[in-house]
Amino acid sequence: MTEKGTNLRTATTRQPAVLVLEDGRAFRGHSYGAVGTSLGEAVFATGMTGYQETITDPSYARQIVVQTAPHIGNTGVNGEDAESRRIWVAGYVVRDPARLPSNWRSERSLDTELEEQGIVGIQGVDTRAITRHLREHKTMRAGIFSGDAARRSDAELLETVLASLPMEGSRLAEEVSIDTAYTVEPADHGWDGEPRFTIAAIDLGIKSMTPHRFAERGVRVHVLPATATLEDVEAVRPDGFFMSNGPGDPATADAQVGLLRQVLDSRLPYFGICFGNQILGRALGFGTYKLRYGHRGINQPVMDRRTGKVEITSQNHGFAVDAPLDGAPVAPEERYGRVEVSHISLNDQVVEGLACLDIPAFSVQYHPEAAAGPHDAAYLFDRFIDLMEQSTSATPRTPETEEAK
Repeated sequence: MTEKGTNLRTATTRQPAVLVLEDGRAFRGHSYGAVGTSLGEAVFATGMTGYQETITDPSYARQIVVQTAPHIGNTGVNGEDAESRRIWVAGYVVRDPARLPSNWRSERSLDTELEEQGIVGIQGVDTRAITRHLREHKTMRAGIFSGDAARRSDAELLETVLASLPMEGSRLAEEVSIDTAYTVEPADHGWDGEPRFTIAAIDLGIKSMTPHRFAERGVRVHVLPATATLEDVEAVRPDGFFMSNGPGDPATADAQVGLLRQVLDSRLPYFGICFGNQILGRALGFGTYKLRYGHRGINQPVMDRRTGKVEITSQNHGFAVDAPLDGAPVAPEERYGRVEVSHISLNDQVVEGLACLDIPAFSVQYHPEAAAGPHDAAYLFDRFIDLMEQSTSATPRTPETEEAK
């Protein structure tokens, strides 16, 4: 998030820049993108490709992203690969940016895109050292200061960082969500025939590829704002209910937890990813907690405990559900019956998925839509379709049933 009142100017020449962490560690380099001041939580992302999808992922709102891959910007940016309407990262940290992009799909350079959208970045720093520091000391507040701002004393810069907001307690889903509902039709994504099902999808920071993956399977998607009510959901007559990824602390999502409980009480099939997984955990009565440095990148190994298969997944989260790994206990909210941890991280045993055994609901902590990959988890969209087919509350869409409604 760019600091209010900061004057940004395009960097026609490299300006001095510094990344300052809240523990006082500083890394000096040169400006990249806009020149000015940016504040946020410093996190690292381990993907070696897909940087455009990363910076346009709303889940990165108010975060300064450190790219561990050394070369960034090689393929430029284009109008098709953005995952949302704008860049959401608060700041961007790279080691060696491309001087000239080279790709047949490239429309402009990454640094030009950052400049035009006012995103303050830094280049020429040791991103491996920054990543190791965050791994050893946890994610923390940080600031990127470039141009005139970088010439202030270290003490002044650290004071600015320490005055910024922490991620704990931050309610951000409403900030990144849409204001007006819209519909994604299967016919616009290659589906030949009538829609199979209709779902209501709550945009908590949804990526554009998510409704695309549903639509190409014949599912009509009504995307609703984060402030949607049960009446808004029922108005679209859904066969299923979905909650998306998104930024912020799940402990602040009381309104969304309340909505999901109403949906679960109605036995409407539910599927959630990322933030939607944490909201299901809370709705079932489990707690959530902040990870030391989170999982961010497209190379995260997860095991599906039902099948024993290992998936390489795309992830971006700093919070996790606090649920027991073993057994199939009754949820703390007993009316929802039994629930099990369906997926776990093979790096640190963090809960990566929940499956309800007595109601039609499940969720995962990662991104099955996975642009720019991998696609190991794409089957989860089909699993949700199967759940809607099996549910007595779900009626496949045909011209006859549509006319009846």
